[in-house]
Amino acid sequence: MKIEYRLLAAHECERMKEINPARFIKRAWRNVNGTMQWQEINWMDKEYPDGYDNHFEALKATFEGNGLVVGAFDSEGLVGFVSINRDVFGSKFSHVLLDQMFVDNKYQGRGIGKELFRISVEKIKEWNIEKLLISSSSSEDTLGFYRSLGCLDAVEINQALADSEAYDVQLEYDLRNV
Repeated sequence: MKIEYRLLAAHECERMKEINPARFIKRAWRNVNGTMQWQEINWMDKEYPDGYDNHFEALKATFEGNGLVVGAFDSEGLVGFVSINRDVFGSKFSHVLLDQMFVDNKYQGRGIGKELFRISVEKIKEWNIEKLLISSSSSEDTLGFYRSLGCLDAVEINQALADSEAYDVQLEYDLRNV
């Protein structure tokens, strides 16, 4: 299986439909009676979280804000993508947001997400920012993936994201050492 990685163009947003975002969530990091712990979920998420339309609009906004979108393609089409918004925020550090990353269900575990992350980090180094913030799903697999890349718990929380995504875990990747 040969995967090609390249920047996506704004007119390609609808190619998101080519990806099957389904994933099984066995456990998630949750606050249970004031203590953070792994909780059994055993749930099959068959769609984009919060729906396709929400993610499609967010991807369009990334393009409109001169952000970065990198896609992974096989011979049949788009199998994964990552989008990074260019808006800088943070009071202690200059951050940008890794807004979305999805890899097709049947392609997960093949290193595609790691390569998308690596390429995007290389491309945003010139943006003169300090950290990449990820508001990650709290699923064990997703958190494990980001931690395997060197992401740590965020030192500075983006409160607006925390308020809008109660179950997400904010992580950061320090770009100063890349």
